[in-house]
Amino acid sequence: MAHPVSAFQAAYISIEVLIALVSVPGNILVIWAVKMNQALRDATFCFIVSLAVADVAVGALVIPLAIIINIGPQTEFYSCLMVACPVLILTESSILALLAIAVDRYLRVKIPVRYKSVVTPRRAAVAIACCWIISFLVGLTPMFGWNNLNKMQRTQELNASHTEFVIKCQFETVISMEYMVYFNFFVWVLPPLLLMLLIYLEVFNLIRKQLNKKVSSSSNDPQKYYGKELKIAKSLALVLFLFALSWLPLHILNCITLFCPSCETPHILTYIAIFLTHGNSAMNPIVYAFRIKKFRTAFLQIWNQYFCCKTNKNASTTMAEPGN
Repeated sequence: MAHPVSAFQAAYISIEVLIALVSVPGNILVIWAVKMNQALRDATFCFIVSLAVADVAVGALVIPLAIIINIGPQTEFYSCLMVACPVLILTESSILALLAIAVDRYLRVKIPVRYKSVVTPRRAAVAIACCWIISFLVGLTPMFGWNNLNKMQRTQELNASHTEFVIKCQFETVISMEYMVYFNFFVWVLPPLLLMLLIYLEVFNLIRKQLNKKVSSSSNDPQKYYGKELKIAKSLALVLFLFALSWLPLHILNCITLFCPSCETPHILTYIAIFLTHGNSAMNPIVYAFRIKKFRTAFLQIWNQYFCCKTNKNASTTMAEPGN
């Protein structure tokens, strides 16, 4: 028989569903905006679309799977592992998309004249494909053997085959903390975040150097170009800051779990950290809407064309019918 859902689990599920209901439509709106607006077709926005796809998948796939893991059903070991791996894939995809965005912004200010010949649509597509391939390899590493199966079998002194090994499905039960800390965090999360920090510091340094130069006013004023670049770079750096703020607490808790097994971590802190990681997928569309004018214009255009005007037309038709 299935165990009844506790009040705490019900609250957890409600918050997760709320995050998903914000994240999925918001990021679909981002993808829609890039698709319909010609001004959002350069490499940066292609990488933003890749990031939005990962965020849609978090809301549509990872959050439902996280709810299943929270309930903790009895399942076969590798089935549980398949439920736990998607979040690892999508986290890595988001990090690599953010890294690609940072590199792209650096090239825009470092080589503005040659940028379009260097960052072609084909190269941007190859970069996005490489990001996703690496993400799948990193995220599926536990499926290739770096997991807790042998440890659990030794602990429980079982000699059953893999297919017969049934467990209560929870993330820490199947995913190795050594993998999460040494491989996932120390290799594929922390170094890219530090690299992005250095890249954005250099981007701001280059932009400020250009803005401090005295230039003659013209239609192709470099100050106008670099002023726009500075504003976009600040917005994208904010996206990076929110990502780091959302994901570092959970990785720090993982480090505490690995390096201090006797330390008791309050469950409420773990849940807050999980909410932060999932909630991050809902933050980016809000940042784009408030900070990037092209996105704000595209969002308003979509609203007016597909929602607002359609509502007005339906209302007008309804009002006109009685008079016919």
